[in-house]
Amino acid sequence: MRLSVTADESTQETEASLADEPEVRQALADGNRGSVVAVVADHPSSPLAWTELADIADSEGRAIEAFAFASVAAEFARDQLAASGWQPGEAVPWSDERNRPFLRALDTQRRAAIELGLHDRAARLAGELSSADPDAPARIASEFTPTQLISVVTSAQLFEAAADNEAHTAAAVEARTGEPLAEPAVLDAAGED
Repeated sequence: MRLSVTADESTQETEASLADEPEVRQALADGNRGSVVAVVADHPSSPLAWTELADIADSEGRAIEAFAFASVAAEFARDQLAASGWQPGEAVPWSDERNRPFLRALDTQRRAAIELGLHDRAARLAGELSSADPDAPARIASEFTPTQLISVVTSAQLFEAAADNEAHTAAAVEARTGEPLAEPAVLDAAGED
């Protein structure tokens, strides 16, 4: 917890929070999944950029990379929090949106640790996440989608994709057999054709 002095010289506890990163948020919003690496390169100490990279790796089943990227994100976040007076074990509330990269990084690192068989590490990360904000795991599961950077597809684009897929499937079947699919034979009442 940080203490701040009010105008009347009384002290008041404030909760820890990460620095706001509007330029990183904007770069991520303007980009797509493929551009996140460039955002990290442009902002190499950004917990938010590293967390996005970790979540992409996690969503693609790349546990080693997810673990590594989330570790970097969490470490940069801990450094920022400590610089503002935070001590490990103190609250880092999900309600403050600036803190979400840290909490998401801990959760991504925890999931990757489980996938990698690092169960002791996963338990420690779960404990750290719970002490930071006991509601964070449920909030992450219900409110956050690791694939949020996927571009929005219009319904017209969906119909075009479906039509293209249907045409490609028919062409693939014809290419494999050399002939179009034959109509099934019609059986007479006796069961013979």
